[in-house]
Amino acid sequence: MKTIKHTIKTLATAGLMASSFGAAADSALKTISVMQISSLSAFSLANEAVQQCGKQGYNVTATVVDVTGNVIAQLRADNAGRHTLESSRQKAFTAVSMKQPTANLMKTIADKPFLQPLKDMDDNLLFLAGGIPLKSGNTVIGAVGVGGAPGGHLDVQCAEAAIAKIL
Repeated sequence: MKTIKHTIKTLATAGLMASSFGAAADSALKTISVMQISSLSAFSLANEAVQQCGKQGYNVTATVVDVTGNVIAQLRADNAGRHTLESSRQKAFTAVSMKQPTANLMKTIADKPFLQPLKDMDDNLLFLAGGIPLKSGNTVIGAVGVGGAPGGHLDVQCAEAAIAKIL
């Protein structure tokens, strides 16, 4: 019985603290605005990236993520490998998370081996070329990742061509 009374007392105290915090937060309510790529633009961009690579004979997947790294659009070309679904998503996640192209990150880690542990920081990160942050002015609004061409530099070319055409 003592345990139940102690638990109830603890819960009541936690409730009072939460209420106090809530009241303080309400009096100083703050909001933030987040600009991100629209769903329509994301689908158009993924489609265009797959088409750009298709013109070169590459079967790829293109993934577009929002500013938090969540997938908005993903398109896998016919005959693109199943692994390209995850690699393109991870490239997009990495680009938006680090706010720079994954090719730059790949080079930085190769040039500075002491940065190798970055690759293990999060299971969603992938330091291979093919992820590009999307910007409106200087604000990152999402990212695109392309995977499946025979070389990351070719994934980048498809992504850049799609960005130039759609955004």
